[in-house]
Amino acid sequence: MDEHIVILVIALIVLFYGYISKGLSRLNISGPMVFTGLGLLLSPLGLGITQVEVDAEFVTIVAELALVLVLFSDAALLDLSLLRRSWHIPARLLFVGLPITVVLGTFVAGYFFPELPHTSLLLLALLLTPTDAALGKAVVSDPKVPKHIRSSINVESGLNDGIIFPILLTVVALIMSGLSEAQDNQWISYVGQQIVFGALVGGVVGFIGAKLLIKANAAKLAESSYQNLIPIALAILGFYLAETLSGNGFIAAFFAGLYAGNTSEAAREHIENFAESEGELLVLVSFFIFGLAFAPMTLAYVTVDVVLYALLSLTVLRMLPVMVSLLGAKLDLSTMAFIAWFGPRGIASILYVLIVVHEMGSMEGLETVYAVVAVTVLMSIVAHGLSAQPLANWYSKKHK
Repeated sequence: MDEHIVILVIALIVLFYGYISKGLSRLNISGPMVFTGLGLLLSPLGLGITQVEVDAEFVTIVAELALVLVLFSDAALLDLSLLRRSWHIPARLLFVGLPITVVLGTFVAGYFFPELPHTSLLLLALLLTPTDAALGKAVVSDPKVPKHIRSSINVESGLNDGIIFPILLTVVALIMSGLSEAQDNQWISYVGQQIVFGALVGGVVGFIGAKLLIKANAAKLAESSYQNLIPIALAILGFYLAETLSGNGFIAAFFAGLYAGNTSEAAREHIENFAESEGELLVLVSFFIFGLAFAPMTLAYVTVDVVLYALLSLTVLRMLPVMVSLLGAKLDLSTMAFIAWFGPRGIASILYVLIVVHEMGSMEGLETVYAVVAVTVLMSIVAHGLSAQPLANWYSKKHK
């Protein structure tokens, strides 16, 4: 692999997309669709211009950094006062819908892939549970969509990644140890520790970082042009500090953004500027690498059952648990269906697969799992990219 060629290709694609992005958006063609498609075109599946190993260190770093910054910036743009008033929807999605999704996904996977052990079936369900608001950007950024609905979708997307991650690592450890089930309840305390420590560390980093910015601005110490760099520093600091202190770095990144954006208006403004440029670039590069490196690796293992399960994962296995979790929430059927549909699979699933490949050392034994994830993400990129703006327009008109 020549990393310099990959970097050059990425630069050319960014230029190409930058020139025509507005025209493509009018056709409901999203950035992830373009970058993933061009990655596939240049991969061995297409023109074969360049090849990247999926377990290359820089691939994991790019995807990890992209997810950290997406979580941070998405959380920073949430209105915490609004969230306090309408917390019941995200709570239902995370604490009722999410567990049902994992259980149902595992059970149905056992029907389609009976040859896989139970731990691998659970791993597949976990990989496909986290959602990615970036693939439905038109929904979470369109002011015509009611703010509490956008906020609920964003919060779910921001927190389900971190909740799933420690459970995912536990299942990977079980697979590697050859155990079929947990020997004790230590994994429960591990998951709790990851969530609590991650939230605390992230909240402290975000709050202190925003307060320091307020003081620096009051003393006229900070140049405005450099303040757009603060978000990336706070996000990375929260992530690595939490990981060092036995917390979950992705949850820390989310809470750092949540407190930074709701503590300082200046911080929120600079984070928004950052998210629309540097953060967006990293996300798009991650989708390019997904098309270039990961998707081609799984082609040989794609079967009819793989495609059918991927289709179910984006529809019934996502929508049914969400709609069950929202029963009694005083929402009409169109709102429940709208929230249920916008559960795209993207950056988190890609990153988690890269981590599993890295931890396991090879694809052996999990080829079907990786193939399902690849097909599901590809379907989601197209389906949610094409439907985001039309459905946002439809929903906003219906709920004027």
